[in-house]
Amino acid sequence: MKVKVIVCALALMAVLSAQVKADLIPYPTPGVVNPVIYSFTAAATGDLSAYFAGSTAAFTNVLGLLVNGVDTGIYGLNNHTSPLGTKLDFGPVTAGDKLVFVLENLVGLIPPGQKAFSDPTLNGPYDSPAAAINHVYSTPYTGTGPIIDSIPAGTFVSFEDLKGGGDLNYNDEDFVFTNVAAVGTPEPATLSLACLGIASLCGYKWRKRKTVVA
Repeated sequence: MKVKVIVCALALMAVLSAQVKADLIPYPTPGVVNPVIYSFTAAATGDLSAYFAGSTAAFTNVLGLLVNGVDTGIYGLNNHTSPLGTKLDFGPVTAGDKLVFVLENLVGLIPPGQKAFSDPTLNGPYDSPAAAINHVYSTPYTGTGPIIDSIPAGTFVSFEDLKGGGDLNYNDEDFVFTNVAAVGTPEPATLSLACLGIASLCGYKWRKRKTVVA
């Protein structure tokens, strides 16, 4: 029984790792809320930079950053005026610092100045009166396929800027961050379904093997 549990756990880990290993740009399932919740941290001690990687938004937005829950006060990379590849330096961070990316709306929402976060637990005020949702999609950017201007390899993060999700294309403002590590895990409901599916598959194979042996 323990062997089956370990095998199922390894299978689940493979599914999760596959979700954050490929250059899937743009978001692969538009119209569906991204079920993967990301934990972003500083990969090493040193400067953290962001590069503007594109936008399809009608709203006007800029990028900010929380480090260990504290707003850096640095905002930039306007999605309507920044040339592709423009760099924004957020300054020094320490390896392991918790990072939360911020999308601040300047034009489009009433009142302006509302903020969506890469941490969905902070999105209650932004999405109100609808339930808070995940407003980001992330994947490693290798700099090989696709190639976005002269942007170096790093962590790709794209935002959905509409309240409650809207079209859920996760392509309203896109960035590549250097010196950022990302870990993605499914939301609890998605995780439960994944475990149930894998457990059922493992159980089916075990029963089939038992029948053959008998």
